[in-house]
Order: sequence, then C-alpha cells, then structure tokens
Amino acid sequence: MALRTAALKPLRKSLPTRAFSTELPRITERRPNETGHGGRASDAGVKVALFGATGFLGRYVSSGLGSNGTLTYIGTRGDEFAYRHLRPHHELGRAKFSYYSSRDKQSMADIIADADIVINLIGKYYDTKALENTDSFPFLNYKVSTSVWEANVEVPKMIAELCTEMQVDNLIHVSSAAAGNVDSASEWARSKAEGEKEVLKAYPWATIVRPTQMFGHEDKLLNLFAKMAERFPVIPLVDGGHALTQPVYVDDVARTINRIVDDPEMFEGRRVDCFGPQDYSYAELAKFVYDITEQEPTLSDVPAEVVKYGANVLQYEGNPMLTPDMVDLWTEDYLPEMTAEKYEAQKQLGKVFTMKDLGVEATPIEKMAFKYLYRFRKGGHFILAEGYH
Repeated sequence: MALRTAALKPLRKSLPTRAFSTELPRITERRPNETGHGGRASDAGVKVALFGATGFLGRYVSSGLGSNGTLTYIGTRGDEFAYRHLRPHHELGRAKFSYYSSRDKQSMADIIADADIVINLIGKYYDTKALENTDSFPFLNYKVSTSVWEANVEVPKMIAELCTEMQVDNLIHVSSAAAGNVDSASEWARSKAEGEKEVLKAYPWATIVRPTQMFGHEDKLLNLFAKMAERFPVIPLVDGGHALTQPVYVDDVARTINRIVDDPEMFEGRRVDCFGPQDYSYAELAKFVYDITEQEPTLSDVPAEVVKYGANVLQYEGNPMLTPDMVDLWTEDYLPEMTAEKYEAQKQLGKVFTMKDLGVEATPIEKMAFKYLYRFRKGGHFILAEGYH
C-alpha cells in the first residue's frame, strides 16, 4: 500500500456523479465467485475497524455493516456481556471483538492493523468517576477515570495518528453539530470542536460526520423527559426551554455512515451534516413527549443556574440523567450550520454533504417516538384497547 500523506494525496476538488441506492449501499445480490447468497452472508470486500460500537449510534452502525457482509473489527473496553448484543448483527466469522485500552496505543493499533476503513464513534458527555480511599475524613473521594476531554479529543487524536502511521485508506470520525460553536458554554461541545481539529490535523483527508441530537429507542433526549417525569413531579425547562434543536433519527445517521463506507474516497476530506426535517424548542419536545406518555408533570421555567443545583447532585449517578454541562448545552441552539435551502444552494467545490445527498431521507420524530415512548404510559398502549383494562 502506498504511503499516503497530504502532499501525495490531495483532497478531491470535484464530485463524481453517482446515484445512491435507497436500499443497502453495497451488497444486495450474490456476486460472481462470492460466498453466500448476498447481503448479510456476502463478502463485501472491505474491512472496517469500529470504535464505539457499544454506544447509542454504534449498535446501528454495527448492524448496517453486518447486513452488508462487511468484515468488522470491533474494539471494546468491556467484557463479553458489554458487546454480546452486537454478535447477532454479523454472520458467523464476520466480526472480531477485541479488547483495547484508550491509554494503550498498541492495543488500538492491533484493531486497526488490517482495516481498510476506521470508524470512530467514541464520545462521552460526562466524566467517568470512581471512588478511591483517602487518608482524611470522609476517607472517600471521587476521582475522574475518563474525562470528557480525553474521550472527545485525546482518543480521536490517537486514532487519527494511528491511521496515518499505519497507512489506513479512510477514516470516518463522528463529531457533532454542536462542534460548530467553538465558544459554547458547554465543555462537551468545545471538546467535540477540538476533537475535529485534532483529527484533521493528524489525518487531513478524514470524513467528518456531524449529527444533531439523535433520537431513537435508547436515546437520552425524549426518554430523558419521560424518565424525569417518573421520578419528579416538577420538570424544569432550562431558561424556559426556548433553545432550539433539530433531532435526527439515529438509524438515519447509521445508514449515512454505511453509505460512506460504500464509497469512502468520494467523501475524503469532506463533511457530512445529519439533521432532522424540523426544529423544535425543548419546551415543545417536552410537551410532545408528555402528550404521548400521558404523564402529567408540572413544567416550570427555571434559570439555568438554578437547574445546575440539581444537576450537581444527579451527575454522580452511574449513568447520569443530567449534568451541569448538559444544562449549559441546553441553553444554546443545537442546530445544523445552515438551513436546508442553503445546503442545497452550495457549489460543488467544497460542498458540505447532507443525508439527502447520500439518498437518506430524514425520518420525522412523530413517526418514531410513539414506538418507544408508549411504555411510559400506565398500562402501556393496551390501556387504549377494549378488553385490556
């Protein structure tokens, strides 16, 4: 494989014409001399190293790779129970699960070694903390195990550097639409922006994927409102919940990433923005959720600084429902960089792609939300059917 540097491999200046399928991106039928009957049982002829597969977005990306017969090397930091839900995504022998430590460069290099494409989904919105003994009262202290900055900046930087050193053909780095605000009050948003910067510095032809907030069965957006209503009679709307967000369906983002895997050279050094069809205020989302769940909490307009008092306590949960940094994030608009019309009006040179350019239509939030929020109703969805109550 030829050594690839920014000087030897300039970024693409023009876009080839290609119509993307609305179905699976690469393998739909059995090819000549190919094992299997096509799709999941095929050999896509590409090897992908996937970091962050056990996360919210990761399980959907893993499923898409498996459905297309992609040989996938999955990095995991947990035991077999942490990733066993990913095994059914792949045909037997088409996925390899390997333990790595984000502080052990060689363990990450071992996963990347044979890959044509590396996908980085690693990210964290809170500092992972653990208790340690101290010599003075109260003899216990919370220490930071993995910080937001390490997960969102240092680890992506290391992966990008390894991709350059090991001459990996393509790198797909998933960032966030919040990274567009480098002066954000949120450390998480600032770390995402810095992570992008470090990745592109180490690997200039990386493809950057910027989704807005994602919704789906395991989300921490719509589920958050419903879970808070189960625990608290009053739900605070940060600064009145007036900030705007434009949520995107998680599987739409995963399908977009799998289309990039299908033709990675087309997207080298480019950015793909993923966003939903409509923006909402957080107050509107809260009312939308409670209209589905039929929960009846009191919605209260609370200043951000006051909400942080509660967040300072909740942040010590194992998987925190709310953190002070999340409060800061919810005081600001979480939107794509441009309107849909401005994305379409771009010139081809230096164009920022959207899901639509890759043949992925944004799924409305109204179409999916009931499928996983009805469980918060008393009696579930059966409460509305005769004979079940």
